[in-house]
Amino acid sequence: QVQLVESGGGSVQAGGSLRLSCAFSGDIHGPICMGWFRQVPGKKREGVALTDAHGSTTIAVSVKDRFTTSKDNAENPLYQQLNSLKPEDTARYYCTAKFTTYCQFRNWLPDDFPYWGQGNQVNVSS
Repeated sequence: QVQLVESGGGSVQAGGSLRLSCAFSGDIHGPICMGWFRQVPGKKREGVALTDAHGSTTIAVSVKDRFTTSKDNAENPLYQQLNSLKPEDTARYYCTAKFTTYCQFRNWLPDDFPYWGQGNQVNVSS
């Protein structure tokens, strides 16, 4: 059984930084695509970044040059560094995973990802 356990998040002022982490546990059924989506109440879940099994990352235009993804080894853990945060980055951030070699936002919708973490809230004040 796959589990994704998240940590990080919190509250900062605009321009500040936070780091999210996501730890994967369970059986591996193939190459892992992992990353984050974020969601504001009343809005659709929005893709932030996806990283494939080789460490190649696709990142949303809205956070490019401010957010970076890294991981210690092939699967675990995955880190998302959030820099130069803006009030519009306020959302609940969810780690997600899917066993696939196709790891870009154009390949999938949020509902296509079977595994999700509990989410962590990020609040950015102006």
